[in-house]
Amino acid sequence: MFGGHLLFSGRRENKRADSLANKLSVNEEYMEAHRTKSYVDMLTKVQGQMGRKSLDRLASSSSSNPLRVHLSEYLLEPRQETLTNMIEGSNLHHLLIDYFEASFEACNTCELLLRSVHQARANYQIIKRVIKLTKRTSDCTQSHAIFEELTLFASLKNPLLIISPTRYRDIHNSYGILLHKLTKKLRKVRRRAKFIRYCKKILGFGLVVSYGALLFALLVLTVHSMVGIFAAPGLVVCSLGLVKKSKLVTRGLKMSLLERLGAQLEVAAKGVFILINDFDTMSRLVMRLQDEIEHNKAIADMCVTNGNSEVLMEVVREFRINQTCFLEQLEELEEHIYLCFLTINRSRTLVMHEIMELQRAHR
Repeated sequence: MFGGHLLFSGRRENKRADSLANKLSVNEEYMEAHRTKSYVDMLTKVQGQMGRKSLDRLASSSSSNPLRVHLSEYLLEPRQETLTNMIEGSNLHHLLIDYFEASFEACNTCELLLRSVHQARANYQIIKRVIKLTKRTSDCTQSHAIFEELTLFASLKNPLLIISPTRYRDIHNSYGILLHKLTKKLRKVRRRAKFIRYCKKILGFGLVVSYGALLFALLVLTVHSMVGIFAAPGLVVCSLGLVKKSKLVTRGLKMSLLERLGAQLEVAAKGVFILINDFDTMSRLVMRLQDEIEHNKAIADMCVTNGNSEVLMEVVREFRINQTCFLEQLEELEEHIYLCFLTINRSRTLVMHEIMELQRAHR
């Protein structure tokens, strides 16, 4: 399990997360935009591939898998093969390559979780059938069929245990290490770019002063020599040309290679930071549902073992009370997975944009 708080465990982790949030200036407004058109587009893509209505009619067989397509390949933008082809012919920084690999693995993890959510929803159809069967009779004349359904439910594996708590900790730690490397490199790149800009400005100022002094000296010579009269205009033009050239050089430094690399690293760092938060949240949602499913399995097994009709009715009553809450929690986790898909795609697209801008600038 990640932290017990919203971002990281402990006060120190929370302060560190708040500091990173301020430094990286994470834009939260786009999440609302994604909840509109982009979020709906994502849902349409997924439902078009796997058929959401068919999920509601799935039997409770644990071998059935509602997702028959590789959603990570279908939803990921830009596609991983596109990035691979681009990386092979470019001098991309290794941390950016690590970022793209990490975001690809995050997308695969989201797909696994999405599979688990839909399998959990399919398994819960058994509980719905049990509730319906008990509503049809008050004396449990169909208790044999009900006990069979409960036996089947208790025997099913918990689909949300497909990713262990240890794996979530590993994901959290690996993304944290990558974020630290990105922010550390970003600080170095910015310091170096600032130092180079400072040196170039000093150099440009020095050229202006030097040629100004030379011009002054030549003008002094015009007082003592006719040679100065003919030489001074040409040297004045030369000096003005050098001054103009130095200004152009300084202006051209506004978007240097280092600054472009810094922009790429910054966007990647923001993406990793958001990924850490998303997976922290998803891990808590998953573990809460894991516990709920294990509890439901345990009381179903207890009911079957006991075989008492009164115990059965009490267990079914608890299922009925908790049904809405459980399904809402599944829906909440599913929604967060879709949002995670969207943030991954947005971050990857922004990094790709910065890379393409750099390539266009140096063609």
